[in-house]
Amino acid sequence: MEEGCMINSHFLGQRPRHLFVHALSYASNGYRVRLSIKTALGNQAYEWNENEMFLFRATMAFTMRRYYKTETYNVDNIIVCNQTLRVSFWFVVTSPDNSTMLIPQADVEKAVSMSRHRINNAFLLTDRTLEFLGIPPTLAGPVNPDTPPWLIVFGVVIGAVFAGIIALLVSSLLQKRRKEKGMMEDGQDEEDRQMKGVENGNILDGIYNRGFTDDNRFTKL
Repeated sequence: MEEGCMINSHFLGQRPRHLFVHALSYASNGYRVRLSIKTALGNQAYEWNENEMFLFRATMAFTMRRYYKTETYNVDNIIVCNQTLRVSFWFVVTSPDNSTMLIPQADVEKAVSMSRHRINNAFLLTDRTLEFLGIPPTLAGPVNPDTPPWLIVFGVVIGAVFAGIIALLVSSLLQKRRKEKGMMEDGQDEEDRQMKGVENGNILDGIYNRGFTDDNRFTKL
């Protein structure tokens, strides 16, 4: 590690001293963690304490179990040191079979990357506010919609076609009704004009009615 791993006395009382000496000699296998709790949660930020640290160690034990597919990892395999008040610390992972042997940094990195979202969710943080320095943030996987995109496009096109057909049918029906209404109005007007002509004793619009003709030839006959 950059400044060496200064082990807190709290942890010295729980683990053999030779384990920490070994951790110091293999500091290159450790990772620094930095949490920005207030930045992420604002007024709802929680206080970082020993309980939260225990949760971190338990989460990392879960991460190692998931990566190696074994149940032998526990919180004792996660050693934390150089903890600061601004919530940053270093950690290393020891082998469950040999407490003096550290898990290679590459394996820890792969394990963290595999369970990054689970670690973030445990502390209500994100890759930006819970940083494993040296481990790049995980990229969110592509979202696979339940409905294939081509089916969505096809549905939109078919919907537009049906909408056009319906609009055309409605337009044709309206035009037909308007035309029929216009013809009925014209016929009614014509009938009214003829009725008025008969009432006034006049034949309108060149209509010739023999019943009212005054031809002398018919009188002679």
